[in-house]
Amino acid sequence: MKAAVVEWGPYLILILVGFLPNEVWRVVGLLTARRLDEDSELVIWSRTVATALLAGVIAKLILFSSGELANIPLPVRIGAAACALGTYLAVKRSVFAGVIAGEIALLLGGSLFVH
Repeated sequence: MKAAVVEWGPYLILILVGFLPNEVWRVVGLLTARRLDEDSELVIWSRTVATALLAGVIAKLILFSSGELANIPLPVRIGAAACALGTYLAVKRSVFAGVIAGEIALLLGGSLFVH
C-alpha cells in the first residue's frame, strides 16, 4: 500500500496544488462572465489585451526560439506562421485549420531546411 501512495503522490500533489486552485478561478470567471455585456468597454478592452498578449507570445516564439525550434531557420518559422494565418482567413476563420496548416508547414520546412 505504501508503494502505491509513493507512486501516486506526485500526481495527487500536482492535482491539489496545480489544477484545483486554477479550476476555482475558471469557474468564478464563467459565472461572472455570464452577466457581462459582450459590447461593454471592459469586455472589449479585456479581449484586446488578451489578443495582444497572445500575439506577443507568438512573436517571441517565432523570433527568439529556444530548444529544437531554434534549429529551424527563421524564414521557415515566419513562413509557417504566414501559412497558418492565410489558412485561418481562407477557411472561415477556423483556428483548427490554421493550426494544422501552420504545423504542417513548420514540419515540412523544418525537415527540408534544418541547419
